[in-house]
Amino acid sequence: MKISVGLYGTNAHQIALAMIQGFNKHYTLFRQTSREAKTRFEAADWLGVHKAVKERIRFYDDRVDECVERLRHEFDAASIDDATWQQIKLLYIGLLLNHKQPELAETFFNSVTTKILHRNYFHNDFIFVRPTISTENLEGDDTQTYRSYYAKEEGLRGAIHEIIADFTWQRPFADLERDIEHIYHAVHRFLNGMPRREVNFQIQVLASAFYRNKAAYIIGKAINGASEYPFAIPVLHDDAGQLYVDTILLDAWRIGLLFSLSRAYFMVDMEVPSGYVQFLRSIMPAKPRSEIYIMLGLGKQGKTMFFRDFIYHLHHSEDQFIMAPGIRGLVMLVFTLPSYPYVFKIIKDVFGSSKEMDQATVKRKFMMVKQVDRVGRMADTLEFSNVMFPLKRFDDEVLDELRRLAPSKFEIDGDQLIIKHLYIERRMEPLNIHLDRMDKSNNVEGLEHAIKEYGSAIRELAQANIFPGDMLWKNFGITRFGRVVFYDYDEIEYMTDIHFRKIPPAPDFETEMSGEVWYPVHRGDVFPEEFATFLLGSPMVRKLFLKHHKDLLSPTFWQEAQAKIRSGHVEDFFPYPQELRFANIPLPDQ
Repeated sequence: MKISVGLYGTNAHQIALAMIQGFNKHYTLFRQTSREAKTRFEAADWLGVHKAVKERIRFYDDRVDECVERLRHEFDAASIDDATWQQIKLLYIGLLLNHKQPELAETFFNSVTTKILHRNYFHNDFIFVRPTISTENLEGDDTQTYRSYYAKEEGLRGAIHEIIADFTWQRPFADLERDIEHIYHAVHRFLNGMPRREVNFQIQVLASAFYRNKAAYIIGKAINGASEYPFAIPVLHDDAGQLYVDTILLDAWRIGLLFSLSRAYFMVDMEVPSGYVQFLRSIMPAKPRSEIYIMLGLGKQGKTMFFRDFIYHLHHSEDQFIMAPGIRGLVMLVFTLPSYPYVFKIIKDVFGSSKEMDQATVKRKFMMVKQVDRVGRMADTLEFSNVMFPLKRFDDEVLDELRRLAPSKFEIDGDQLIIKHLYIERRMEPLNIHLDRMDKSNNVEGLEHAIKEYGSAIRELAQANIFPGDMLWKNFGITRFGRVVFYDYDEIEYMTDIHFRKIPPAPDFETEMSGEVWYPVHRGDVFPEEFATFLLGSPMVRKLFLKHHKDLLSPTFWQEAQAKIRSGHVEDFFPYPQELRFANIPLPDQ
């Protein structure tokens, strides 16, 4: 029997309350683990940091599933009629009027309802297609979004001291006065001297530090009249367990790299997340809000905003989806929209004969990437289900490839093409195409940079406990900043699950020259000496690779990296150049 009640009827009101309670529970747990990041940083609990990041990934889906189960059990949710769903939504909106995370709560409502309702409801009045509650100028009840500082009697040095002290880290600084001098002189160098201080000079700093890997970042901006100067200050532990300021980042584009989707998410304690996003947008105006939400650990909200932006782009463009350039993969079918800087990936129904895995394994590998510290070397992916595209925007080649390689992954409904499971990534130039372009243009410097970056990417992934598996050039891309990033995940493994071996000597010359394998090979065995065979065919590439990364062709590097990981060692990764670190910059004579 269908449930039908008045606008303020008992069932609709109780269902709306149950849904907001489900969201509030989620965000309470989210804030708790984010708040505990400060304690983990103070305790130098680096393994705990990685564990918390991995566990936080599951929070959202777990709470959505709990809420769906409650609605089904207590209210027979599958039988609720259309009029009641509209009432529930209106009542839910009323519960958000004084809420501190209304945009997140609206997305939670969508996640719950679309699990209960058929996909035909995705674009109707029962979900939040567009936000209904403004997040402008929201303020917290118990915490500020940012704190303001003024350089008074003690000048800029005194303001810097106050900023750092207000984070109340329960570990001493090794030499805070030295660090403040470094910051002061770095600002002086960046500005070519200190500008005249205007009447409205102030420094605004986000109230929570941003915690990731082994660092805490202070994020803020200085305002001097009409000029604004963003900054990010990483605070680290030294070998004695004391704190120190490692550098100050003053270029907006370098700060943007901190928030790159090829890096792990931050832990930040935010009562009003929209306030943090608004502040970060003021110092990174080119960074989409969707990416900022994702980097703050609010992935579902980021996906919601990403897709709203994507739909808007489709309405204001006319080009067609085409197959992505580069060598076609054996596992993923990849297409792109030339006017949009992303690629769209679908798991094929049948893989190439050399791939010994199933679709569940591929999905698990993509989830694994979300749970690790990507150290700036692995592209993040947005995962979607039942995505509707306008059929007329696909060229014939993409439609033919879909029908041939992934017929179970899509269906056509009228003028819509519905993809049942989809990954979306930032588009990059495939490394094999980039290398070929550098080679044909005789750009030896560009070729060397790319090869050096490629080896560094492999090295850093290994130190972060990730073995790429398939290390062919085509599985890596190069970003607009010249950074090499890995993006093909179907064969990745944890380093600690691999057995790196040296090829044993052949019993005789004839066996060695036969081309046949004369030694036993077991699952999980990897022989780094073989990398050269399929990577270094070009004499110039071989020369440059051996110049910078010869040790990657020996099992010794890999075995030593494994030993460090197994001992509990967590590597330091710096999302900025070594030459910017204060340890490499002498202070001027006093």
